[in-house]
Amino acid sequence: MSKLLWPAFIVAFLLSGCSLLPEQVDKTAGWSAQKLYSEATDAMHGGNYERAIKYYQKLESRYPFGKYALQSQLNIAYAYYQADEPDSALAAVDRFVKLHPDHPAVAYALYLKALVNFTRNMGFFSRFLPTDNSQRDPGSTQESYKDFAELVRRFPDTEYAQDAKLRMLYLRNQLARHEIHVARYYLDRGAWLAAANRAQYVVQHYQYTPSVKDGLTIMIIAYEKMGMVELYRDALRVLAINEKNGAFPELEESDKTLTEKIWEYLELDKG
Repeated sequence: MSKLLWPAFIVAFLLSGCSLLPEQVDKTAGWSAQKLYSEATDAMHGGNYERAIKYYQKLESRYPFGKYALQSQLNIAYAYYQADEPDSALAAVDRFVKLHPDHPAVAYALYLKALVNFTRNMGFFSRFLPTDNSQRDPGSTQESYKDFAELVRRFPDTEYAQDAKLRMLYLRNQLARHEIHVARYYLDRGAWLAAANRAQYVVQHYQYTPSVKDGLTIMIIAYEKMGMVELYRDALRVLAINEKNGAFPELEESDKTLTEKIWEYLELDKG
């Protein structure tokens, strides 16, 4: 063999050898859609979400029009959710809804989307202990509330609607408490008008939540500090009337009880 041909021969041999390495072999080659779906689902149930997603994606790519493809799209979103990859989960849900806007499974997709936002701002301890998340950025809480509200509006008779309503109650209380935290922040710094406006927002937009009593109390303090006598008296009168009529629950105990009941119902301590 000519010396000039040796380099080309060696390169060709090495390239062909690389293709024979075990890590380059796709063991799923030739798998049926059912086999891929079964293996992916087993991986997901076993907590191996990376493998589950990989197999579901292969299934959808190879058998895009089969009966397993649609369910795989939903399962990919759920696997990303369980793997704590919220952005990927939301993208997968939005893709499913866009591809199948009239499919009955859209109800579940919306429910999953709301769940992703429901948990995405929780830290490790928040997921396993009933802690106060109302001091966190409310962005995901608001998105979750909107998602649950859309679910209830579009699919009121589904199995997900009742759970969505309870979660909306919890989220509404959280949003109200967040506004109270902000109002107190302004109050502690002598920003009386900002504190009063934030508290008034709670009273107007979050009626029937435990935070309304705190909102009125902050308004009373702020109006008194600013010398706004009429507004001070109005807020004081509204607070007194509602307390006399028993409109306010005992904030600490009732809120704690509500949170604990919701926590147990939603089984957040079970992940």
